[in-house]
Amino acid sequence: MKANKRKVNPESYSDRVYRKLLTHTGLVSAKVRVEETDLHILAGQDVTEQATDLVLQYRAQLEKYIVKNPRFSASLNPLQEDKVAPPLIRDMLDAGLAAGVGPMAAVAGTIAEYVGKGLVSSGLQEVMVENGGDIFLQRDYDCSIAIFAGESPLSYKVGVRIASTRMPIGICTSSGTVGHSLSLGEADSVTVISRSTPLADAAATCIGNEVGCTGDARTGIQSGLAKAAEIPGIIGVVVICGEIMGAFGDVELIKIDLQEG
Repeated sequence: MKANKRKVNPESYSDRVYRKLLTHTGLVSAKVRVEETDLHILAGQDVTEQATDLVLQYRAQLEKYIVKNPRFSASLNPLQEDKVAPPLIRDMLDAGLAAGVGPMAAVAGTIAEYVGKGLVSSGLQEVMVENGGDIFLQRDYDCSIAIFAGESPLSYKVGVRIASTRMPIGICTSSGTVGHSLSLGEADSVTVISRSTPLADAAATCIGNEVGCTGDARTGIQSGLAKAAEIPGIIGVVVICGEIMGAFGDVELIKIDLQEG
């Protein structure tokens, strides 16, 4: 197992400044926080109450399952499918199996997707749910997503463009240097795009575990991208280590200028 760089928690992350950089384009912002779940939602109307109800519903399912199956929350390795579990649990198990990690590696992306799809099913056409950097996105227009990569000079300087024809979609980011989530790697950011937000979340963790940035960062990035090629269901991946970036799959990279507009 590789040694892990000590994670930093810069002010831009702890204060969620990256949320202020999202383009609302006429959508209404809502924030929902229930224990560890911390959502920023953009939708056609204020969905605070509705989204809170959805979070409580899905967290209750998760917590009830963990009480009966403690390994679900503790395992860093994939667990076998459970055909009688709630759909949310089955999606986390499937994501963990596909990516080769424990099911809780998919929890943030799964909550984001289930809340997002719950809002869409209520009649909303456009919804974005962000949960700690993991995003479920359903828009009528092409969207540009800036990549937050901690203290890397590329942070907020590069991003990905998502075509509306690919939505709904998940865009999830894991980091070995920023935040509180467990990562055994050293990447400043690993961003994964998939039609499944749970899979994107789990895959970001898996790929991030493979990336070593100390020494030859290019070799570390190549290791992560090679791992990405082994995971079915991934559309694209972007890995950033310091000043170096690598990408895999069908991903449109863009330059971000926060001074524009």
